[in-house]
Amino acid sequence: MTQRTFVIIKPDAVRRGLVGEVLSRFEAKGLAIVAMEQRIIDAEMADTHYAEHVERDFYPPLRTFVTSGPLVALVLEGDEAIEVVRALNGATDGRKAAPGTIRGDLSLSNRENLVHGSDSEESAAREIALWFPGF
Repeated sequence: MTQRTFVIIKPDAVRRGLVGEVLSRFEAKGLAIVAMEQRIIDAEMADTHYAEHVERDFYPPLRTFVTSGPLVALVLEGDEAIEVVRALNGATDGRKAAPGTIRGDLSLSNRENLVHGSDSEESAAREIALWFPGF
């Protein structure tokens, strides 16, 4: 089933020069980039994107991190794209993510974990509409 999903290549990956590496992993798996933009977001956009987490203890440092510099927002398309991206990304905590995944190979943190990927069709639709209105 062809799906679209939303991905953020987070500020730590941009700072470390890993955008090409991350994109190449998605493309090598057969996912197509159908929209992509580098941008800096403000606290309001972070709060809207992470609305379900705003009241949680871990959120304030996450907001500070995600607004700390440029990130790359993208829409990927392919067979079972949501599940495929989540498998490629690996476990949220890079210290525990499996080798061969983006986080397992490149991240040593739980918060600064290089990438975000939509976790369901509903969140993908919401995030794509938020980041790429009218797309």
